[in-house]
Amino acid sequence: QVQLVESGGGLVQAEGSLRLSCVASGRTFGGYGLGWFRQAPGKEREFAAAITWDNGITYYADSVKGRFTISKDNAKNTVYLQMNSLKPEDTAVYYCAARTYYNGRYYNPQSYPYWGQGTQVTVSS
Repeated sequence: QVQLVESGGGLVQAEGSLRLSCVASGRTFGGYGLGWFRQAPGKEREFAAAITWDNGITYYADSVKGRFTISKDNAKNTVYLQMNSLKPEDTAVYYCAARTYYNGRYYNPQSYPYWGQGTQVTVSS
């Protein structure tokens, strides 16, 4: 059973930085993609960034491109989301998710069967 555990959220001032971590366990992740999604109060869950486990290809939403960086450490089974130049509109619960490559699209939350519990990120102005 795949398990994903996020950490690293918190309260930060605008223009500050945070690094989120997602520890993945329960299987080997060859052939998988891992993504970060976020959900603000009253809004739908939206794609932020994704990475392929085997070769590290990355994808970003336009809203975070140039400010967020997704990376992975295969030895630690961990995916990171480095968030710089944070804005109040980045405030949300951030979720880590996993899917197999052939299952849908990297930006579609419906394509991800496995999810972590989420970590709150709050950016004050």
